[in-house]
Amino acid sequence: MSRVPSLSSPFLLGFYNIERIARQNSQPERLRITLAVAGFTRDQLDVTVEESQLVIRGRQQDDKEHHYLHRGIAARQFQRTFVLADGMEVLGADLKNGLLSIDLARPEPERIVKTISITDSD
Repeated sequence: MSRVPSLSSPFLLGFYNIERIARQNSQPERLRITLAVAGFTRDQLDVTVEESQLVIRGRQQDDKEHHYLHRGIAARQFQRTFVLADGMEVLGADLKNGLLSIDLARPEPERIVKTISITDSD
């Protein structure tokens, strides 16, 4: 028996993609999370890193000036959380055409060469 999620399911708000972006020039390999946030402005969105989690929040107020006969884009709030692996850094976020893109990268560790002196134990 399969379960059909209810319409209040958090999975129905803000569909998202995660893509890998190949290394370019001096930039490391990146991950890009793209979240569908149609109807939200930049001021209504918050992107934060809390401990080891990327948290994306959207807040909209109900529009009391208009009387809708049908409303396809609902005023709503949402929160989407992604657990970040150790060392992951958020490089930035961009909102374009209703899509919020967030770039992440894991900086490559510095290659340290250390010479170990050899002692003579005779």
